Amino acid sequence: MLWHDRQILFGVHIGPGAFYKLMPHNTMAALFGAVFLYAVVALIMGVRAFWRDIGEPVGMTADAGSIWQAIRDAGELRYLDGGGVGCFNEDDRPTDRRRLYHHFTFYGFLLCFASTSVATLYHYLLAREAPYAWWDLPVVLGTLGGIGLLIGPIGLLAEKWKRDPVLVDHERRGMDTAFLVMLFFTGLTGMALLLLRETSAMGPLLALHLGVVFALFLTLPYGKFVHGIYRFAALVRYARERRTMGHV
Repeated sequence: MLWHDRQILFGVHIGPGAFYKLMPHNTMAALFGAVFLYAVVALIMGVRAFWRDIGEPVGMTADAGSIWQAIRDAGELRYLDGGGVGCFNEDDRPTDRRRLYHHFTFYGFLLCFASTSVATLYHYLLAREAPYAWWDLPVVLGTLGGIGLLIGPIGLLAEKWKRDPVLVDHERRGMDTAFLVMLFFTGLTGMALLLLRETSAMGPLLALHLGVVFALFLTLPYGKFVHGIYRFAALVRYARERRTMGHV
């Protein structure tokens, strides 16, 4: 766009289909569909290997009760409360702040994903093109998710840097920090795009936001994101063991 017509990138585009004046929808869908499919396949391969490592045959399926219990435990972040008193961070007084920031991050990500999914349905089923009005469901979900991705990662980074060095896995600090920074910039660029989408800043912000999201998808199978997938698989295994032993 810079090479052919500078005004395309820095011009003011408003109304339905404004985003697609910078990048055609089919191009956007093909690029992000491909990288998302790549991430899903890589994650499935990783989970298969993890399932083997914890002693479960790959072909063995979990019962519905165990899966539902794992969903509840994951949704409540049940095992991130330090046994009920909170986590020890910088001193001998346990707090529940890290669990709270985990909730902001976790549900912020899910809300943003839900926003994208609803927008996809709008486009293909209702023939309604982005950008949408602020009261439309994709914008409401994306705004709430963006707020979560601003508060959660910043809070987790702050708590991480305050933690007692004895409790920190220094070999994983780069991976942890990079993932939180990526999530934060996903929320930041998305919120900035929402606020400035009817100005000449829309083009550069859209390019920046799409670039961050593309990089996030591409690195999902290799960063801290996978710990959530593996933790869920472990929760399914644990729930099934408890049901087998009659505890649940």
